[in-house]
Amino acid sequence: MSVEEAVRLLGGGEVVALPTETVYGLGGVIDRPEAISRIYALKGRPHGHPLIVHVYDDAEQVAVVDSRARGLIEQLWPGPLTLLLPRRASVPDAVTGGRDTVAVRSPAHPLIRLVLQKLQRPLAAPSANRFGRVSPTRAEHVAEELPGVPVLDGGPCAVGLESTIVDLTGETPALSRPGAIDRETLERLLGPLTESLAAAPGMLKAHYAPQTRLILCSPLDLSSTVAALRAAGLRVAVMPRGTDLQADAAALYDQLRRLDDGRFDRIATALAPERGLGVAINDRLRRAARGSAPPEQR
Repeated sequence: MSVEEAVRLLGGGEVVALPTETVYGLGGVIDRPEAISRIYALKGRPHGHPLIVHVYDDAEQVAVVDSRARGLIEQLWPGPLTLLLPRRASVPDAVTGGRDTVAVRSPAHPLIRLVLQKLQRPLAAPSANRFGRVSPTRAEHVAEELPGVPVLDGGPCAVGLESTIVDLTGETPALSRPGAIDRETLERLLGPLTESLAAAPGMLKAHYAPQTRLILCSPLDLSSTVAALRAAGLRVAVMPRGTDLQADAAALYDQLRRLDDGRFDRIATALAPERGLGVAINDRLRRAARGSAPPEQR
């Protein structure tokens, strides 16, 4: 599919899977109710869960932007940073989950930027996968999970984890979701951050989950944990962790999908160092592990 075809379909109220630097998004123009309804239906996403809105560069299209937001935009957009801001009245309730806030970002991937520039309309674009499951970082992931959805193939996602979300709706800035823009970078620009209690996309305790049970442990305990599981008769896949956190993050969801194919009873992996990008990696691993566990163990 070409950029021009993607723009034509989106402008006509269709839904298209689009590449971003974080994960592939399921895009639809925010003022086309049929597109937003189809996003919820394709994902099996409960209504009331807000969607991230993607803009080319102008957050004012959908949000009230203060000096704090403007500073972050100047320093970190386009990029993997979502801002939670007071919404404009023109943003439909179906996009914000009926809340008075909107989550907005300007993605860095050149193809979705071309689409946004040509379309001149904001797009809602949650991850292009079934609700709660592992996010897609390649076009083939979308095709496998959502067959029939047109995909603009932009290759593998460079970041591989969902965007950092910063809540700027209160007096003190708050971190809603860790991501590639780490806390240290944000605090250099904003000052100390609190933890946000506001509802934001992708913040369920159990999320990003494979069908196969995911087991997490420390690097020192990984070998003994795998040995014990195998001794109990379980088929265990080991998902390796590297020393390059950026490469580790980019490969994380692809690795989970490759191992989640019915060959194994368990997937085991070690947590990353709890610093920088490792904080976001561990956040996704813990949510994935809770989502893959039986309900009584979540």
